Amino acid sequence: MELSTLLGQPASILGLAGQSIDAATVLLAFAEGINYFFFYNLESENFLGGLKSLLLTNREQVLVATGSENRDIQSLRNYLDSVRHCLNVEMVDVFFIEYVSPADDITQVQVLLDQLRSWKNSGVVRYVGVTTHNRAIALEMIERHQCDVLMHRYNMAHRKAEEDVLPAAQKAGIPVVAFTCTRWGTLLKGDHNWHGKLPTAADCYRYALNHPGVRLALTALKTRQQLEENLAVLHAPKIEAQKIAKWHSYGNLIYGTGQDAFDTQWV
Repeated sequence: MELSTLLGQPASILGLAGQSIDAATVLLAFAEGINYFFFYNLESENFLGGLKSLLLTNREQVLVATGSENRDIQSLRNYLDSVRHCLNVEMVDVFFIEYVSPADDITQVQVLLDQLRSWKNSGVVRYVGVTTHNRAIALEMIERHQCDVLMHRYNMAHRKAEEDVLPAAQKAGIPVVAFTCTRWGTLLKGDHNWHGKLPTAADCYRYALNHPGVRLALTALKTRQQLEENLAVLHAPKIEAQKIAKWHSYGNLIYGTGQDAFDTQWV
């Protein structure tokens, strides 16, 4: 399945996630080629203000993506309606059931996914999405075709998705949005056992995009300068083959400094 705008334009390979950025940065991102915008909630007022302004004149050229960790259907509906009202749009392009984990009641998750499909049929959601850090759950969602889009953790340190999740998604035609590509910023900080050049954020996104099973890499940034640096990925998305092994070695070191089970579980 191709992830595309209402006009049929493919999603950009880099998506912008709303955090501490201003409206002007959102508009710059679009002007420079980013058309996929994701936010976790309605608290990022500056980001949402910029996105709303963008949607006034470019709705059919933008993919609006959001979701909820809530497992109650009415709360999901309330959030969906709040998003539509906030952004003054009739539909949300991608809506995710977020952070599905082994602690979830899979029957309840199925009920929620059925509801999302109902919203898709009624035209208020275009793509049904699932986010998870858990590879077994990701595989189940792919193999049972429970989602149109999968958002999954993948970076230089967390690579085991290469063994099963990404090939399965590629075979099933389910686009994967890679997130935590910089491993919460730790890939940019180095390790006392690493004496080579450190990767930039752009290197981290290029690494994720290097796998053919990844459709889009999500970037969550704080400044306009960070955006300008990361935009280089749109124009030069490929990573040099000789760097892959290098980044694997580096990723192993960073993975080994994980502070808790969330950092290191499910690689």
